[in-house]
Amino acid sequence: MSQVESENANRHGREEPLTGHELRDIKDAADLYQSGSFKLQIDALLPNVRPKESGRQQLDHFLLALRTHCVSIPSIAPLNPLEAAKTLAKQNIAVPFAFPLPPRDAKWKIAFEPPKEIRVVGSWANGVAVKQQIGSQFGVDLSVEMPEALFQEKDYLDGRFFHKKSYYLAILARSISIAFDVDTFYSSVLGDPRLTTLVLRPRHGSTSHDFSKSHAQVHVIPVLPSSNPLSLSRLSPSHSNVRVPSSSSPPAFPTPIYNNAILLSTYAKEALLSTYGLKNALPAFHDAYTLLRVWANQRGYGDGELCVRGFEGKGSFWAGLLRYLISGEELVGTKSAKSRRPLGKGLSSYQLFKAALDFLAKQKFGETPAFTKTTNGLRCPPEEYIAHHPAVFVDATSTINFLSDVPLTSLDFLSHDAKETLEQLNNPGISSDTFAECFLKSQFKLSSRFDAVIRVDLSQASRNQSTSALVEHGSSDAALLASISSILRRGLGNRTQAIAILQPVTPCRPISSAESPSTSTIHIGLIYDPAHAFRLVDHGPSAEDRDSNVALEFRHLWGSRAELRRFKDGRITESVVWEVTTSDERAHIPVSIVRHLLQLHFGISAKYARTLQTPFDSILRLLDDVRRLHRATGGFKAALTAFDGIVRSLKALDEQLPLALLNVSPISDYLRYTSTFAPLPIPASALTELPESLRFLPTIPIILEFEKSSKWPDDLKAIQKIKLAFFEIIAQSLMASNPGLKASVAIGDSSNPFQGCATLEIFTAEGWSFSAFIWHDREATLLDRIIDPSKMFVSTSDQQYNAREQREAKAAQDIYTRRFIHAPRHHRAIANLCHKYSAYSGTVRLVKRWLAAHWLLQTHVSEEAIEIICALPFVGGKQGSTESAATVPHSKERGFSLVLEFLKDWKWEEPLCLPLYEDDASATAPEVWISNGPDAVAVHRLRAFAREANRALRYAETDSDIKSLFLHSTDDYDIVIQLNPSVLPRYYQNVNAESSVWTRDSHSGITEPTPRPGFDPLPLFLADLQSTFTDTLKFFADPLGGDRIGAIWLPGLGAPRSFRALAGFSSKPFPKEDKAKDKELVMLNRQAVLDDIGRLGTGLVQKIIVHERM
Repeated sequence: MSQVESENANRHGREEPLTGHELRDIKDAADLYQSGSFKLQIDALLPNVRPKESGRQQLDHFLLALRTHCVSIPSIAPLNPLEAAKTLAKQNIAVPFAFPLPPRDAKWKIAFEPPKEIRVVGSWANGVAVKQQIGSQFGVDLSVEMPEALFQEKDYLDGRFFHKKSYYLAILARSISIAFDVDTFYSSVLGDPRLTTLVLRPRHGSTSHDFSKSHAQVHVIPVLPSSNPLSLSRLSPSHSNVRVPSSSSPPAFPTPIYNNAILLSTYAKEALLSTYGLKNALPAFHDAYTLLRVWANQRGYGDGELCVRGFEGKGSFWAGLLRYLISGEELVGTKSAKSRRPLGKGLSSYQLFKAALDFLAKQKFGETPAFTKTTNGLRCPPEEYIAHHPAVFVDATSTINFLSDVPLTSLDFLSHDAKETLEQLNNPGISSDTFAECFLKSQFKLSSRFDAVIRVDLSQASRNQSTSALVEHGSSDAALLASISSILRRGLGNRTQAIAILQPVTPCRPISSAESPSTSTIHIGLIYDPAHAFRLVDHGPSAEDRDSNVALEFRHLWGSRAELRRFKDGRITESVVWEVTTSDERAHIPVSIVRHLLQLHFGISAKYARTLQTPFDSILRLLDDVRRLHRATGGFKAALTAFDGIVRSLKALDEQLPLALLNVSPISDYLRYTSTFAPLPIPASALTELPESLRFLPTIPIILEFEKSSKWPDDLKAIQKIKLAFFEIIAQSLMASNPGLKASVAIGDSSNPFQGCATLEIFTAEGWSFSAFIWHDREATLLDRIIDPSKMFVSTSDQQYNAREQREAKAAQDIYTRRFIHAPRHHRAIANLCHKYSAYSGTVRLVKRWLAAHWLLQTHVSEEAIEIICALPFVGGKQGSTESAATVPHSKERGFSLVLEFLKDWKWEEPLCLPLYEDDASATAPEVWISNGPDAVAVHRLRAFAREANRALRYAETDSDIKSLFLHSTDDYDIVIQLNPSVLPRYYQNVNAESSVWTRDSHSGITEPTPRPGFDPLPLFLADLQSTFTDTLKFFADPLGGDRIGAIWLPGLGAPRSFRALAGFSSKPFPKEDKAKDKELVMLNRQAVLDDIGRLGTGLVQKIIVHERM
């Protein structure tokens, strides 16, 4: 037995104290990681995003052969740059010259000499490489040191260095493409030709240089030697190193980004040594760096499906960030007292990762520069960086500014993402997978990441950038995007928490192509600040400062929209007013601002700046001719005003009632802003003018609570009669005191003697309908005693209830609990959410509309359950969440997308815990809302619909793509029952409503002015079908104007079975094939079922369509 095995045996044989390392792991799992499973998931993730050892040998052989070849490439004598490029062009090799192009009469020349030194640099060399995305390849950076003899002292001027570098790269590309059986490409990070590298990929089918098993591609990067003749002091941010063509004198503008690009060619070796030192000095660095890169890659801060502008090819930034946190901040001027202290080297990788996120979440690079601690001090005065760079983050060698070409919008967005992740890590939702959200889930579904997304076609943009902008940014695309970013950030101001410009990663191109393909399309993502996003006025400088530079900039920014206005407080200021007429238009103000600025400054019309908000608005809005025919002004506020009027009228009846009215509680989604359509009244005078298909009048249920009294009878049946008497008195008193109001007592058709079926129907003069119930708390006790006789005070032999009466009491108790206990509590919680989160109401309405369009709402999923599910993106498992939280959506479109993401993987059998109720914040959603569904079949269909909707949303580009989300296919139903739309009073709410139905024979049907509140034959017919064919068919229908009912045969009915009485379905004899069998078999009589459905729906059913299954 070995020594290790002996120690393990001794350890297991007797109890020994845990080691310090083991104790720390246990404590970290409990405290730091929130759970042990989270730490195990991280430990499992790390090796899967790092390169495997299996393919390294082939790659090393290739790199060695490549180095041997490169150092043996013959020298080329000095040539005129354009002549040299022509020579290579004849061999189908392009030289990727940067702007400004070399002149024909250039007095300097370009040449080639074999490199002095070739080394692997970057993350691969240090063993910290991280896979970018699923299916992507690792990047192996190979620095090729160009001999110093090729350069002159003033090669930093006018792009001469970049031209010599481009020619050097072209010669390498020509030689390597001939000598090696690999694919060669040019790649220009951010489309900047100054940053062009040579990409080598293994060729499919190659036998000599196949390193495909390494899942890597080689990036050949020409770099400057450490002893180059260029004067680094001339490359500080304030220096101007490009003379504008056609100008004899040097330009006045500094070129900080241009200078930084030259300095990048000296940084590869420094970055290699810096990262190597960190990895050796801090054991947790490697894992922390890996976690940070995985987090960033999943959010587009790297090479992926879409890239956040400025972060393409910024791998060194993440190592520099950790170096800054570990080494501390360089003391700059008076900032020494507040300089950032270095983190301790004993931190774990997870602590270091969270520290990096905390820094990104709090650091405002545009206001506070960051200088990493250096050994020999800063190379340039800090004031130069601050004055000439919008954002400053200088590396430890004081060589480069990591953020020289990163727009402030991208840094704002990075800070927002860091805040969002920290909220998830610090307050993990009870039912959410925090680990997957942080590290596994791709964040490229823009509809769930942004409150608004604008897809911009840049092909129509006016590219009239100044020469200085082209020189600075290196290309027309880069200059255009930098200008768009700056203009939008100024225009939107504090309306947004973050603005993201996302573009496709610059693709590799053949070595025969000198220029990168232009960026044709970008996506602009907005994350609103709900406190300011929808304000109607942007204020500028006062009238006294009309001729100041600030006023001139304000008018230049807004163009013709800027005007002088006098406000109620007497101020006269430059201002921009956004005129809106509806709440939907107000919600579009940020997008309208983006469109206006793109049109004004870049010539991009609204046609080429598309957003998908409008089709979502139309889904929740009635057709124009429907609103015109109704004429009455409806809406949630009007319904609440009507409710307040009813409450005042009822309160005024105290002297006429035997008991004082204590409270009137609303329990309707029309009074909590969550009904799919805003409520619409129908005055009696307008009833006769409306066709049958427009006469639906919603009923708004309310609860009346009277003061307690001992005079209530102690018998359930007697209590129901007392309620009838109350209703009669209230009805007479209301009609006497309110002219034009109608009130009547309605009695349901339930045969349950314990269930209260009486309601008070109130119809106001304005056309609103209310349905009132009386809550008496004694009913619950009496029902309990019937269900469980042991709770009676008297002997059970004195009064006994049979099983049927107990079942009826249980059914009555369920209704009582749902209506009087849970419904008011639920209403208060949801109304509170609607007031707390501006986007919650719209989210619920969109989800209800979507579920109804797919025939699941009400029939299988209750509206209350949907309202609770829709609260998940807003409150999740977080207690005390506010609307300003980074994870909370601020538009209904984003909320809708997030709910769909939840529904596609919804585990309905697991409890959903949300802090909705003030009296019990940790309570699960009441099971009463899912007691009648959904079942396994409905949930399976719901998940399938949600998965398809998620896919469609991700690739949606037009209004019709959004409309298709709400279109329902009937191909998978066995039976489709087509109803007559002209007799359906709710048909106008149908997704595909045809106006011809109500314009043709507009006065058909009843003509008497008798309101029928809540009358809709579709759910009544559906209820009859469900009760009649409960053991035969499962039914589906759209409750919001649907004119079809779908049904599927229950499984197992197709097989023959033995005949028995009360089998539960219509049957017919099964054809005998073996006369020796004595047992009679029967089978489902499908035609008889169809005939029964037709008879039940006489006058309502137009036809029944049967889909035969193969």
